[in-house]
Amino acid sequence: MPYSEDTIAAIATPPGVGGIGIVRISGPLVEEIARRIFRPKKPISHLKSHHFYYGHIIHPENEEIIDEVMVVLMRAPHSYTCEDVLEIHCHGSPLVLKQVLELSLKLGARLAEPGEFTKRAFLHGRLDLSQAEAVLNIIQARTERELQFATRQLQGYLGQEIKRIRDCLREFKAHLEVAIDFPEEEVEIAPLDAWLPRIENQVLKPIKGLLQAYSKARVLREGAIMAIVGKPNVGKSSLLNCLLKEDKAIVTSIPGTTRDIIEEVLNINGMPIRVADTAGLRKTKHAIEAIGVERAWEKIAEADIVLLVIDVSRPLGKEDKEIYEKIKEKDIILVLNKSDLTPKIDEKVLKKEFKDLPIVHISALYGQGIEKLEKTIYHHLLGRDVSMPSFIPTLRHKQVLERAIEAINRIKEAMVNGLPAVFISVEVKEALDILGEIVGETTSEDILEYIFSQFCIGK
Repeated sequence: MPYSEDTIAAIATPPGVGGIGIVRISGPLVEEIARRIFRPKKPISHLKSHHFYYGHIIHPENEEIIDEVMVVLMRAPHSYTCEDVLEIHCHGSPLVLKQVLELSLKLGARLAEPGEFTKRAFLHGRLDLSQAEAVLNIIQARTERELQFATRQLQGYLGQEIKRIRDCLREFKAHLEVAIDFPEEEVEIAPLDAWLPRIENQVLKPIKGLLQAYSKARVLREGAIMAIVGKPNVGKSSLLNCLLKEDKAIVTSIPGTTRDIIEEVLNINGMPIRVADTAGLRKTKHAIEAIGVERAWEKIAEADIVLLVIDVSRPLGKEDKEIYEKIKEKDIILVLNKSDLTPKIDEKVLKKEFKDLPIVHISALYGQGIEKLEKTIYHHLLGRDVSMPSFIPTLRHKQVLERAIEAINRIKEAMVNGLPAVFISVEVKEALDILGEIVGETTSEDILEYIFSQFCIGK
């Protein structure tokens, strides 16, 4: 992508008033700008790298003091961008920051584009593209778990996994090149079919593992959608209030009280869940309730997980079974409410009727069993092992990996069918190029521009 070695500057702290604000400058004019506008409290011959200095920012034309500051110079290549970087730590007044930034621009810097500091770190090889994306994920993280996986990606786990996969493909390609270049000569090379197990175990299997992790990453990043469903008056609204630990839904003994979707955000072990309390599912002639039921079915279709609530103090009814039949393709947890009352349903019958769904007994009235239900929801969505060394947090990665799977399957098919090495080599190069898009080695300019445009100015 086009890259000019000019000097860029931007305010690096969020908009608004704060205790401290930072102006960040990167590029070849950094030291000249510092010399023109910074006056240290104690005279010094030059700024040492990675040392903080106390002093004032002054206007270079009239030496009028603009602010009392701390500055730090980080010389290349030991900086975020691998260029000379100057950070000016001012009081957090928007006016002060604006004046300091304007001075930098007058002295030869230009205003940085969104994400341009991180883009320069990528272009200088300090970060691969997956790590650059992790910076944005860290900035945007909403939960501890989301932050944990973004930090792992920043440390390079994903890039390292992609490198291992590509190294295997590169070795295979070199093997093919020998077969292509020396077809008639006595060069000892392993038969191509000997590579099939390696392609399967060292390329295809790891990629499939990363793809399987994507759904977990999506849940952590975007939050899961959970619908609470059941026939009227089984305690759905009471359950919602229990999970939220506050009264958000109206609770009465009158069936059909909830006539619209009530949505709130629940946090279980750092995982955001958008939970929806739906209208009781039944046939009704009441126009408004019928609209609520229709919306309930729409929300169920969107849901990642469904809590099917059944009142165990009443016999299992026809409506309960009909609801299950309509949603049985969804990921379901069977919630048996009113367990504080005498049960009227045999659990063996439930297991038979509902095909061994996970069952949790609760009393929404007294808050019993809610902790167990939360654990069941969490493990149902993420599985019991979430300590994965590399994670796929973006849709872009998923799409790239799916294309890589297709290319690798073509490689396997060509090998099984005994096609010439030259044809297989073309497919291997295609797979290498596709995987290179994740770390930025073969990514188009348009995609790079889009990725970095998602950043704020100053990062």
